[in-house]
Amino acid sequence: MQKKPFDFDVIVIGGGHAGIEAAHAAAKMGSKTLLLTLTIDTIGLMPCNPALGGIGKGHLLYEVSALGGLMPQLATQTYIQARMLNTRKGPAVQGLRLQIDKDAYSALSQKKLQEIENLTIGQHIAEDIIVDEHNTVQGVITKDGTRYSAPSVIITTGTFLNGKLFIGDKVIKGGRREEQAVTGLSLFLQNMKLKLGRLKTGTPPRLLASSLDLSKMEFQEPDSLNYLFEFAPHKTKSTHPCYITHTNERTHQIIKDNLDKSAMYNGNICGVGPRYCPSIEDKIGRFPDKKSHHVFVEPEGANSDEVYPNGISTSLPLEVQEEYVRSIKGFENAIITKPGYAVEYDFVLPNQLKESLEVKTVPGLFLAGQINGTTGYEEAAGQGMVAGINGHLRAHGKAPFILSRTQSYIGVMINDLTSMGVDEPYRMFTSRAERRLILRQDNTFIRLSQKAYELGMIDKALWNTIKAENELVESTLEALKKEYRTAKLMHLFGTAENAIEALKEKEPRLSDRAALIVHAEIRYEPYIKRELKEVERSNYYQSLHIPQSFEYKNLPGLSKELQQKLTTHKPATIAHAALIPGMTPAALSLLIFRAREESA
Repeated sequence: MQKKPFDFDVIVIGGGHAGIEAAHAAAKMGSKTLLLTLTIDTIGLMPCNPALGGIGKGHLLYEVSALGGLMPQLATQTYIQARMLNTRKGPAVQGLRLQIDKDAYSALSQKKLQEIENLTIGQHIAEDIIVDEHNTVQGVITKDGTRYSAPSVIITTGTFLNGKLFIGDKVIKGGRREEQAVTGLSLFLQNMKLKLGRLKTGTPPRLLASSLDLSKMEFQEPDSLNYLFEFAPHKTKSTHPCYITHTNERTHQIIKDNLDKSAMYNGNICGVGPRYCPSIEDKIGRFPDKKSHHVFVEPEGANSDEVYPNGISTSLPLEVQEEYVRSIKGFENAIITKPGYAVEYDFVLPNQLKESLEVKTVPGLFLAGQINGTTGYEEAAGQGMVAGINGHLRAHGKAPFILSRTQSYIGVMINDLTSMGVDEPYRMFTSRAERRLILRQDNTFIRLSQKAYELGMIDKALWNTIKAENELVESTLEALKKEYRTAKLMHLFGTAENAIEALKEKEPRLSDRAALIVHAEIRYEPYIKRELKEVERSNYYQSLHIPQSFEYKNLPGLSKELQQKLTTHKPATIAHAALIPGMTPAALSLLIFRAREESA
């Protein structure tokens, strides 16, 4: 009997930032793709801070761009302010950040998806995943009983899996403000014997812009830039200002007096919140001696009358939110248009996934975004793109696409998730990448665009343009090294700004980005050489086995902290040991030496 053909090649569940990139990638590569979402109108919604990029996160977004993703294109067309962060430091740790018009972004994302060939958008709640007797994916069943078949299914449900919203002692079932939770998929995942956990995130109250006194706040100067996240040059035009104010001792006292009313402290929430983006009550509880915290006052959109006060996320009751908000300088007469809230949701422990983001025990099932324990639009987009590419490749019987941690920040993130798992919402920082000197924003297109071209994610014309810039960078570096000694080169051009102008005088064909790449390669040359040697050495030893009986306690040369972490994690190989936070090259060398002794 001939097997019935599948309705689709790839089905994506969820229209958030992971789902958008997954659906876009799969369809662009030629798969017949179905995107299932609760409502089409909320595709591309930014429920929290309407901003993209920053330190580490900006690196992820550059990589999504180099791989042909959609988020950077949407950002270029909907940003209202541009800033380059960390400019006092070297190019390896700087980060582009764009404030976004969230309504325009969501509308444009819907328009772009509807224009993509091979992509169908369905407004349905996914209730269950169809699998055969081998737990291999066969399709999806929606809440109304409709069945769609496909060999690859990608779940990108964000905070919707058994989601609950908290405002004080008020608990509402939902994935976001005024949106219902999804329950059926959690039951399916449990039936597949996957380990689930609970995480928490949150959002601050929104404030009426006209009720604020901006004259009391510090103005945040936008930057004049020649490039955003896309390869093509773009002269920035920031149209809406952002400001900074601060909490104070009165703010903190109000919150301290009401901590027992917060869902984080009254026992209602059991999920773990993000350490690096805590609620304001978390900040007050964890840092009782700190007298103030930054509050970044950012517009919600070009035509919005609401402001996003970044830094005061909360689950306190509305009346307490009003009291502490009005204690902040410039917020004395603030009107809350929407209260802040916390959201708790199910996630899948990501060490149950392959690096392709396919579930190890359920062939054809891929997970991306907050369901894997991450937080942030950029982390979701990077995973969504990888899941979409691999969903397509699996549907067509091709080998998976894997990015290593020495190739990209996306590779760092996925390797961290799948090897170490998470015990709190995962956020990308430049410090997570051991090889950040070779994983810079400026050289992203050189690093990844060939892969994008080979996958069919970018066209030949763009690839040829990128390749030509790379060849010009290489020839310029070669010419400079012939003209000057390396030691002199390192001090020749001074700051990055001076270097760009000086290098363009020597080679007028260089773009600002190409000149920055040349400058960074010169500046970091001895360190890059060392990093490349360490990469080679790490690759050689990464499969070196560490016995589970290995005794780390009191091992000379290992700090007490690393002894404890190694004892807890019990890494199976040197590659796994290298991922433990705080692991140093010296400690790794010691482990390699001892592991070789043990295996001799």
